[in-house]
Amino acid sequence: MTIDIDRRLKEHNAHESNTPTTKSLFDYQLIFCQVVQNRKSARILEKYLKSGAGREIRTEIVEYICLGS
Repeated sequence: MTIDIDRRLKEHNAHESNTPTTKSLFDYQLIFCQVVQNRKSARILEKYLKSGAGREIRTEIVEYICLGS
């Protein structure tokens, strides 16, 4: 969740993020971005996409975009 997606992506790729789940991984490429009305909506969406059902949808989005299936 960010208001500056370019800055956030650069932070991840420079391994400057304090997020343990992304700090030690390889470089990232933006493949999907969802714009929402406000912070509350963004937080709800982020929480959902990190849940079990949300992960399934997230996986489908990544496969569709990256693999073209």
